[in-house]
Amino acid sequence: MQKNRTKNIALAGMFTAAMFIIGYMESLLPPLFSVPGIKPGFANIPVMIAIYILGWKLAAAMSFTRIILSGLTFTGLFACIYSLSGAVLSILTMILLKKTKKFSVTAVSMAGGVAHNLGQILVAWLVLGRAVLYYFPVLVISGLVAGALTGMVTGIILKAFSR
Repeated sequence: MQKNRTKNIALAGMFTAAMFIIGYMESLLPPLFSVPGIKPGFANIPVMIAIYILGWKLAAAMSFTRIILSGLTFTGLFACIYSLSGAVLSILTMILLKKTKKFSVTAVSMAGGVAHNLGQILVAWLVLGRAVLYYFPVLVISGLVAGALTGMVTGIILKAFSR
């Protein structure tokens, strides 16, 4: 039992490092379609994998660790708050949908992408006011598209892991 736990923690550490690197690389990309705040979300692939093979606790720990490290290293405290609010809603949504066993990996990922954007827009609303709510439809579409891409890649990787 201890060997499996140690293996899972080591794997979570590797996934967290991968998320950190992928997240940094995504931050270097220009805004997609000249819309600020929209990213492909590939840093979430390790989280999705972890939800399915390591469990929600390690997945959540990985996500929060990456956000804190990225915030301290690259983006600052304010961006960290936005990311954390999105991550909390996203992780909760994905965990709940996965537990139902009624949704595909891609559908879970798409819901997570939209939930992430919802969390961020709620914080922006509190900070900047109601005007930012008009931006939410754009974020819903981007969350669906990014979630679909992330979910499809995650599905392929999970199939490889199952072998």
